Amino acid sequence: MALSTLLATFLCIIVLPILLFLVAVKLWEVYMIRGRDPSCPSPLPPGSMGMPFIGETLQLILQRRKFLRMKRQKYGYIYRTHLFGNPTVRVTGADNVRQILLGEHRLVSVQWPASVRTILGSDTLSNVHGSLHKTKKKGLRARNFIHSKIEENIKKKVQESEKGSKHSDALQQLIDSSKKNGEPFSMQAIKESATELLFGGHETTASTATSLVMFLGLNPEVVDRLRQELIDKKEHGMDLQILNIESLEQLKYAGCVIKETLRINPPVPGGFRVALKTFELDGYQIPKGWNVIYSICDTHDVAEIFPNKEEFQPERFMNKLFADSSRFQYIPFGGGSRMCVGKEFAKVLLKIFLVEVVTKCHWTLLNGPPTMKTGPTVYPVDNLPTKFTSYIQT
Repeated sequence: MALSTLLATFLCIIVLPILLFLVAVKLWEVYMIRGRDPSCPSPLPPGSMGMPFIGETLQLILQRRKFLRMKRQKYGYIYRTHLFGNPTVRVTGADNVRQILLGEHRLVSVQWPASVRTILGSDTLSNVHGSLHKTKKKGLRARNFIHSKIEENIKKKVQESEKGSKHSDALQQLIDSSKKNGEPFSMQAIKESATELLFGGHETTASTATSLVMFLGLNPEVVDRLRQELIDKKEHGMDLQILNIESLEQLKYAGCVIKETLRINPPVPGGFRVALKTFELDGYQIPKGWNVIYSICDTHDVAEIFPNKEEFQPERFMNKLFADSSRFQYIPFGGGSRMCVGKEFAKVLLKIFLVEVVTKCHWTLLNGPPTMKTGPTVYPVDNLPTKFTSYIQT
């Protein structure tokens, strides 16, 4: 009698809740699959919709790249899931990503998670779409103006130390320029532009700068080659104390180091879109209204043009034929009409940073190779504790 009571208690406390949970998950899966478009004969992509309501968001947050690799290995380059409150199709691979990026305004449109839209503002260039995106000129003028001032600011920075002169920062230049053009920005527009530049510019560039320190700390032979390139350029008349756009462009190997860093650790792992209509992709249907995430990091992982993917090999980008064939297999800045408008600005900043750090510092990673996470940009979990010492060129 006591044994049967214990068995009944065990069934009620342990087994029954598990069965109810499994039933709830199955019903959730069936409910979400009903969202397919019956007018399209193609099936939904394979995958799982996870737990009721929260989907697989928690697993993604906790496991990050490990979760993404596991899903890709199980389901392939296109699979369905449920993330951030929405049914989602995650897309990997050059051919698939190409269709998404070139389908902007026709097949898909930008749709970042609600948290990102709230932080950046609903009217920023990153969040508007359709005709509004095409006609919104303030953000584009802001970035184009800032890009045009890069070399001027580099020169002014040098002159400042020599003459004691001062120059305004990029935001102040943007405000002054808008006044001269007779189209002064509102305070709201200034706030939104500053917030968008802070995330899209500072956070992503800082992420890559951190990755540069990490990869160079783990690969001292790359640092030696960078220093040798600078020595060679100096012997041919380059003044490393006065860098401009022309001289920076001559540092080919430094550029390759930045490209390789962006290949392995793109600061933004993917882009968010929403399907404007039901369409087919590689034999699967993407239902209207579903979110579509194109994966930058996974696309780099599976790109056929990158042998020895796990190794840090900047010289792979020295081959021009290789670089020309990498479109949509190498997309650290996205692509199509929404390619990152600040990519050239970021490349200049990163190259200047690279020159400064390798000519003035030795450094050691105190914890060795770190674990990387994304939230929302890529960063080391341990904040990369590093010991820097002065480097004196002999």
